[in-house]
Amino acid sequence: MGSELLWHVTMSLDGFIAGPGHTMDWMPRSAEPSVIADELIATTGALLVGRRTYEVEERDRGGFYGGAWTGPFFVLTHDAPAKVPEWMTGTFVDERIDRAVARASDAAGGNNVVVFGADVARQCIDGGLLDEIVVHLAPVLLGNGVRLFDAPNRVDLENMGIAQSGQLTDLRFRVVKEPRSSLKERSPR
Repeated sequence: MGSELLWHVTMSLDGFIAGPGHTMDWMPRSAEPSVIADELIATTGALLVGRRTYEVEERDRGGFYGGAWTGPFFVLTHDAPAKVPEWMTGTFVDERIDRAVARASDAAGGNNVVVFGADVARQCIDGGLLDEIVVHLAPVLLGNGVRLFDAPNRVDLENMGIAQSGQLTDLRFRVVKEPRSSLKERSPR
């Protein structure tokens, strides 16, 4: 089986994945392990991230998964710096989403590719590329910030499971890629 494309994100109860100014200081820091997060880290071969998400990770958290994950990552941006920063360990790419996903999948070596960033995830969904969404629901109301999903199109999801990790509620969904008419034909009456 080839790699899957997963969107892994922590979200406030009111639907924000980053606070105003893309801040992440609201995220709970739990001493309790998250089985789902640990599984994702272990099965991830590459990351595909947006530019703002990359900058926030480097600024606020010292690397992806708080520095617990290392490997190839690709920063999707139309505005790559002329000079790559000294601390940059990934690759800036300016290409169509399907090509960026293919590049990350090749680098993943058969493991999963994890997407970080609302805009990159939306592009993957719009392109029919995203397989799963994993959300850690945090017990906080932010009131403002970057929304989980802000697009005009409906996306159907299949619930794959719910778990608890300390203060976080872990939600896992498969993205339904079939047209709704096909689903109705298969549904029992």
